Amino acid sequence: MATPEFAVYLLASDPEVEGWTYRWIAWPDFRCPRSTRDAVAALREAHARAADERVEIACGGGVGRTGTALAALAVLSGVPPQDAVAWVRQHYHRRAVETPWQRRWVETTRFCGGA
Repeated sequence: MATPEFAVYLLASDPEVEGWTYRWIAWPDFRCPRSTRDAVAALREAHARAADERVEIACGGGVGRTGTALAALAVLSGVPPQDAVAWVRQHYHRRAVETPWQRRWVETTRFCGGA
């Protein structure tokens, strides 16, 4: 597996990774991020850096929180918020975005404006 140049980790506690730059988002399993402002800032940074760098987005299982973050990145890339979950399920994992509140978070968070 290639080493990322930048990563966003969506976990309940800081993974304290060494070797590359990362942002940790306090995000308990099956929930939404504890701070939408922090999550949006980290995902905006990941989206911008992905143009020129290898970026990693990861949680514990790679489905719910990661899928939710990927849906947010899809919105930042121009997918309408109401279509982002379906887009991620089609292109990433059929069970991505595991809970109704994660779906609502994607649909109602302002990723392209203020948090």
